[in-house]
Amino acid sequence: MSIKKILVSQPRPTTQKSPYFDIAAKHNVEIVFRQFIKIEGLTAKEFRHSKINLSDYTAVIFSARHAVDNFFRLCEEMRVTVPDTMKYFCKTEAVAHYLQKYIVYRKRKIFFAPSGKLDDPQLIQSMVKNKEEKFLYPISDVNKDNLSALDANEIPYTKAVMYRTVSNDFTPDEPFDYDLLLFFSPAGIDSLKKNFPDFDQDRDRKYIGTFGAPAAKAVEDAGLRLDFAAPTPEALSMPAALDAFLTGMAEAETEDKTESEVEDGTEPAEDADTADASDAVPAV
Repeated sequence: MSIKKILVSQPRPTTQKSPYFDIAAKHNVEIVFRQFIKIEGLTAKEFRHSKINLSDYTAVIFSARHAVDNFFRLCEEMRVTVPDTMKYFCKTEAVAHYLQKYIVYRKRKIFFAPSGKLDDPQLIQSMVKNKEEKFLYPISDVNKDNLSALDANEIPYTKAVMYRTVSNDFTPDEPFDYDLLLFFSPAGIDSLKKNFPDFDQDRDRKYIGTFGAPAAKAVEDAGLRLDFAAPTPEALSMPAALDAFLTGMAEAETEDKTESEVEDGTEPAEDADTADASDAVPAV
């Protein structure tokens, strides 16, 4: 089956420089960006039920941009002034730079993990050096980060659920005519099953690709077929994995077409000419 339409369950890129657009042109496919899930921030009233006093904390651990947005939003809604002395420990450099949306970026109070992991030795060492601080860890309701390194180093942190992941439901008249679905989290798989409880991958002739081990495991746990996954040593990103998969599909279709022509008995032109000559009736 040829792939003509692909659903990427992420927001549409803000610039035309995304590799997804290059892939669409290269393979002559349509790529649609449509999230299966969406983020909802807790209201100030909901957050108060956690009995967490934001003013008590002197350091914040951020693992995602959504955490940054919702932390500062709740501080504003609850009229909590974030002091200039607040220190920030970020899972990635991208999250660290994202802080510039809310604060003046100063290296002496912003730290990040070069590896993009919370248990990165450099980030953990920075936390250990600041162990006198009181750490707040804003998270979602489905957060599954491994915090064993923080526990092992006795980092004094408090989890604070500030936002939740919910299904971004499809409307009854919204077409679901995609040949390939790309997922990036287990919540996306949950949303697929919720929106389409009768989804049958083989009957509906759909392929599935994932990014990250949690999403891949969620596909398998749901009893679905995983057609390709990233990252791999050969494809570190989803666009790279997608390009490789589409290339492989195109090559397989070309081989199938060639084999089909042979099985149909198609003969080379010169053989046909010889047969015609041998069957001719001599002139009298």
